[in-house]
Amino acid sequence: MLIKILTSLLTTLIFLPIYAQVYEKIEPDFIKTIQFHGITQQSQLPILRLGDQLFLSFDALNGNEADYYYKITHHDFDWTISDLSKGEYLNGIDDIRIYEYDNSFNTLQIYSHYKLKIPNRDTRRILKSGNYMLSIYDDSGDLVFSRRFMVSESAVGVPTFVKRSRDLDDISSKQVVQFVIDAPNMRLVNPKENVKVMVLQNSNINSAITDLKPQYTIGSQLIYRYDKESSFFGGNEFLFFDNKDIRGATSSIRFIELTDIYNNILFTNGPRYNRPYTYNPDINGNYEVRVLDANKDINIEADYARLHFNLQYFEDIGDSELHVYGNFNNWTIDETTLMTYDKYTDTYRNNRLFKQGFYNYKYVLVNRDGSVYEGEVSGDFWQTENEYTVIVYYRGLGARYDRIIGIGKANSTSINNQ
Repeated sequence: MLIKILTSLLTTLIFLPIYAQVYEKIEPDFIKTIQFHGITQQSQLPILRLGDQLFLSFDALNGNEADYYYKITHHDFDWTISDLSKGEYLNGIDDIRIYEYDNSFNTLQIYSHYKLKIPNRDTRRILKSGNYMLSIYDDSGDLVFSRRFMVSESAVGVPTFVKRSRDLDDISSKQVVQFVIDAPNMRLVNPKENVKVMVLQNSNINSAITDLKPQYTIGSQLIYRYDKESSFFGGNEFLFFDNKDIRGATSSIRFIELTDIYNNILFTNGPRYNRPYTYNPDINGNYEVRVLDANKDINIEADYARLHFNLQYFEDIGDSELHVYGNFNNWTIDETTLMTYDKYTDTYRNNRLFKQGFYNYKYVLVNRDGSVYEGEVSGDFWQTENEYTVIVYYRGLGARYDRIIGIGKANSTSINNQ
């Protein structure tokens, strides 16, 4: 008996750090089109100022008109639960039912569209800056899905710049993010330990750089002028499709079929790593729901279509996998994004449900360990337009949580060699 107790205790101690860190839960198959943003953001990773509004919407395709509840939790820089109690970071209450929803109208695919706005009559205000998780539960108390967001103060300035790599091996494929943390009205004590930063490319937290320390200090400024350590592969402009007219072919949709729902078959794509870079405006992996002939509310009048992706790729991928990739599912790699080889057409194929709209996507190579290589199919080019965000965290002496004290933004359209 004593041996069993000791074994159980040891197992708990071994796995405690893993369970302490919280990750986003991937939504089940019947949950689609999760839109999560602030007032002006299109991204699925909202970065808000204190007092800003937060919007969540999603569709449940099972037609059950089920009840869903939301909870908000505060997290530290490493996404472990912070030491703050609920009342310290939230004015009001959570664990409240999402009461605003509508059923689809005049669509082949039935669904219920749920909407949540924060602040609201129950959750009146978020009081602290930092990392947050919004979690959605069903009426049995089971977690359905979760999404991260950040709330920021404006205590410091973060001028941010995008440079070409100075490493000759990467000069044609990488972009370097350099920035300054300017705190004229705030004393940053022991910044090498207490100041942390997260650098994002196109709001994709999966590829974030988080291990940078200030290189030196000039007056009230912390200087980050790394080259290799703060570099990202440039990637390539995203591919796109637009099926706002679900019954009509476009420049990206080859033809339409009607079965149980509409099927939109895309033109076959090929690799772009061996082609010259060509500028093609995109929305950096994001998407926008839109309908050509909606009468009143596109959120419930937009139908779902089954999009068919085709990729002709002759390189040997070994035991790796090809996936379709984008912010349409929060940059998630799963079975719904897997491209499977079709011997008859000699292409990799995938079909997946999408709500009508304009979508960015690209094809990526995924190793068995889950690492994603965006440039293997699309290529990496220093000229590619990318959006970069620098998030600055600070924990002062005696503080019990990591504040976000400033946000920096830059776009690679202003890239230079200096």
